Amino acid sequence: MNMQSIMAQAQKMQRDLQKKKEELNKELFPGKSDWVEVVFNGKKELVSVKILYTEEITQDDKEILEDMFVLAVKDAMNKIDQAF
Repeated sequence: MNMQSIMAQAQKMQRDLQKKKEELNKELFPGKSDWVEVVFNGKKELVSVKILYTEEITQDDKEILEDMFVLAVKDAMNKIDQAF
């Protein structure tokens, strides 16, 4: 193999990796426990939170709790990003 061929292969691999990364960034990854369901995208950004256990809270409380959970996770992720 000549150097030009090796460089062409490396560039193709780099393009393929970038394309795969872009596809993963758009993909959604759900996580679930007994009481809570969350969804992240491939960038590790929190997309949604759903409170499953609602026997002792009102609908308004549930929605506020879900929003507060999203904000708390985003705050923690921002602090992690700032630390690095």
